[in-house]
Amino acid sequence: MKFNYKLHRLCGASYGTPAATGSSLSSSSKGSNIVFTSDGNSVLSPVGNRIQVLDLLHHSCRTLPVEARSNIRRIALSPNDNRLLIVVDVNSYAMLVNYHRGVILHRFKFKRPVREMRFSPDGGKFAVSYGKFVQVWLTPGIRREFAPMVLHRKYTGLVGDVTTLDWSSDSSVLLAGGKDCQARVWTVDTVKGYEPWTLIGHKKPLIGVHFEDMRKTLAERDQFFVGSGNTGSSLTGKLVGRCYTVSQDGVICTRECRKEEEEASTSDETKIGSEGLGEDAIDFFSGGGEAAAFSTAKQTGEGSIDQAHALVNARWGTTSRHYFNANSSTQDVVSTSYSSAHSLLVVGFSTGLFGLYELPSLSNIHTLSLSHSTIGTVSINPSAEWLAFGCPKTQQLLIWEWRSEQYILKQSGHAYGMRCLAYSPDGIVVCTGGEDGTVKLWNSQSGFCYVTLPKSHTAAITAVEFANPTVVLSSSLDGTVRAHDLHRYRNFKTYTSDIPCQFLSMAVDKSGEVVCAGSAEPFRICVWSVQTGRLTDVLTGHMGPVASLAFHPVRGSLFLAPELMTGMTFQASASWDGTIKVWDLYKSNSTPETFESGADVVCVAFRPDGSQVCSGTIRGLLRFWNVEDGSLVCEIDGQKDIKGGRKMNDRTTADNNASSRYFTSIAYSADGSCLLAGGNSKYVCIYEISQQILLKKFQISFNRSLDGVLDELHSKNLGDGGPLDDEHDSADESNNVTPHLPGAKRADDGSRKSRVEVLTMQVAFSPTGREWSTVSGEGLHVYSLDEDMIFDPMALTEAVTPSAVQANIRKGKYGMALLMSLHLNEFALVKSVIEDTPYESICTVVRSIGQEHLSQLIQFLSKCMEDSPHVEYYLQWCLELLQTHGLFMEKNRGKYLRSFRALFRVVQSRYVDLKAICDDNKYSLDFLNSQANLLLGRQE
Repeated sequence: MKFNYKLHRLCGASYGTPAATGSSLSSSSKGSNIVFTSDGNSVLSPVGNRIQVLDLLHHSCRTLPVEARSNIRRIALSPNDNRLLIVVDVNSYAMLVNYHRGVILHRFKFKRPVREMRFSPDGGKFAVSYGKFVQVWLTPGIRREFAPMVLHRKYTGLVGDVTTLDWSSDSSVLLAGGKDCQARVWTVDTVKGYEPWTLIGHKKPLIGVHFEDMRKTLAERDQFFVGSGNTGSSLTGKLVGRCYTVSQDGVICTRECRKEEEEASTSDETKIGSEGLGEDAIDFFSGGGEAAAFSTAKQTGEGSIDQAHALVNARWGTTSRHYFNANSSTQDVVSTSYSSAHSLLVVGFSTGLFGLYELPSLSNIHTLSLSHSTIGTVSINPSAEWLAFGCPKTQQLLIWEWRSEQYILKQSGHAYGMRCLAYSPDGIVVCTGGEDGTVKLWNSQSGFCYVTLPKSHTAAITAVEFANPTVVLSSSLDGTVRAHDLHRYRNFKTYTSDIPCQFLSMAVDKSGEVVCAGSAEPFRICVWSVQTGRLTDVLTGHMGPVASLAFHPVRGSLFLAPELMTGMTFQASASWDGTIKVWDLYKSNSTPETFESGADVVCVAFRPDGSQVCSGTIRGLLRFWNVEDGSLVCEIDGQKDIKGGRKMNDRTTADNNASSRYFTSIAYSADGSCLLAGGNSKYVCIYEISQQILLKKFQISFNRSLDGVLDELHSKNLGDGGPLDDEHDSADESNNVTPHLPGAKRADDGSRKSRVEVLTMQVAFSPTGREWSTVSGEGLHVYSLDEDMIFDPMALTEAVTPSAVQANIRKGKYGMALLMSLHLNEFALVKSVIEDTPYESICTVVRSIGQEHLSQLIQFLSKCMEDSPHVEYYLQWCLELLQTHGLFMEKNRGKYLRSFRALFRVVQSRYVDLKAICDDNKYSLDFLNSQANLLLGRQE
């Protein structure tokens, strides 16, 4: 069994940070930004301290194999090539990541809060908001350097913290706005005669500043003269630049930069370089003659002066002012995004409404209410077809196509986190239950939730199980067990007890006919018939709440373990009996067999063959019992393996924290040789049972914004009254400040903040054995052995020719010949290689074929088999393909379904033809047989 599992994807959260019950951490936060790739087909969405990459064309999602120190605040992707990704967390720690390979190249830290970050259009620089300043850094190159981060310049002039910024289309001018209600325009490089302009006129902090495309502005410069009287500005001259500023109160101002006609004509006729700075000025501002001369005399590709030089001796003015909130004064502008190539502005409001406008006229194209919560971030793809919205409070991610007015993607996780999970029998579907009482179904291949079952529970869900591939059962603290039909997606049966109770656990037998649920108080187990819904039996005898249930996988016996779950509403610590009982459901008045564990039992699981059962106690012991004679086989002490993590309010160290030193969920591997175990800790362990050793330990999260990740707290976070709460998790501190009321000593609106605790609610192996999953406060972590990136060792070079294919066949290298022919993709060549392969070498050749060529080979086999007389020969190819790659194709059925259907259709048609021939020959053979018997009888 392989153990190199890696995090494949994080389901259950497509945007935002995990929120705990009653936490207001994300409710007032603006949230992190969403970024489209340069082709516009993929979206990068931060989730906690990880980044989700959602492929909108292939409808799949993956998680980048990098983690930030804390929750991510801003990300920026280099344009054009998407080579570099910069990630900054809430504590201003940054990572430089190779996006294509998912490798961290460099780590560094900004000493001041970073609220905005953006690459220049040419990709040569990137700008970050550095408190009240703006820093411009040079983009690192491809070469490996000791210090790749080089600061180009720091820009000042704003009084308040910078909240938004933008680049001009030629990357020569920088525009930034802040909390001081002002915007400022700088040139990136030193330009003689230019003085930075400050744009005023707003009463609220700026949410967005956007430059108009320079090429469009220069095309309009001869058509707009501000003396026409309808612009509301006293500026005269030719238009050389335009920008837009949007404030929180819903005001958008159009700013235009104009130059007098005489100055404009003079600057157009002046040769570039005649206005250069002196050597002293060049050395003072730029530190080098050549660099300064280049920055002073920079030109665009068309031979015209760049926008930085066009702004020299020009004046900025406000030409128009519009209001988004003309009919409502209760909603604020929270986020904006602008496509300069299409002149489209997207605005997200605090009421869950968004608007699409055309600039500069501000014509309303589209308005829609997406959610009841704040739209924290908006983004528009390069083609301006898709709009992406993120709601931090509800953790929703929505992709909207405004032309067709339909959702491309709509994802949201459980409101207060997941609690339990279950794999379908084929491993394709993962069912999860949450604290919000909803049941969701996830596609394990794409990572998306495709349905939320309606009429779910009114309280937290404690367990979910598949009765069969089309029926899902869920138990809840509301005292019901519900059965859901996966064909019609409805609740078709509800099972209740004769007295009110809360169900903590549930189990379904292998046939799917009996369902059992254990309650917290009274301490009993209810048994129902799945078909009729009748309560057939009630099992009593435990002195504590039933925390775990499991059916025997072969004989159908019920195995259960009692324990009082921490944090439940009804608790009776005196009722912990620490026993395990085995019941026979089909024998009335039978006494259950009892196993004494010596400590409270919290989890139990059967081995797949049913000969062994494992139980976990609060002392951190994993005990393995023989089911036949009830003897104790072995014990594994996992206290030291599972312990770890100190919470903010703990008065003890992690070594002395008893709550994180035992397992709460266990699961056997498919072969029964290993055990997967997780608990109230950041670790998940895999044990080898026969040798009683720890094989591997996984840490599910390194996010320091979660509680229990660090083993030791820093001394600066400790005060006289204990640990101090860290307030750096908010993305915008100004939104979290409660205004002081007159006459009140302190402001307290009654809201409280709580950190999400890192722990594993449940662990489970996939039926395929290629992956396992665990449920935590962040969502559903899927660890898989399969890699997304497939390595193809043979490229299509000059050496790959038909003659080289024939040469390999003559040498007996049939596998290499087949790979070359598949790269050349010629049907006649591939057919000749397949038919020249000896019958006994088919198995070896099939094993040499990688995953990247499976679909192509299946298609060629189906095409070759249609008119070939070698039926048995091609059937052997099909058999070897299924035996070698069948498990992988079953797991990735969506990728190979089309080619596999073509092969199945051909095989079925040949079977029908052969069956008809055999049926016709049967009577002829019977006649010949009878005639032969007559002749033999006469001779005798």
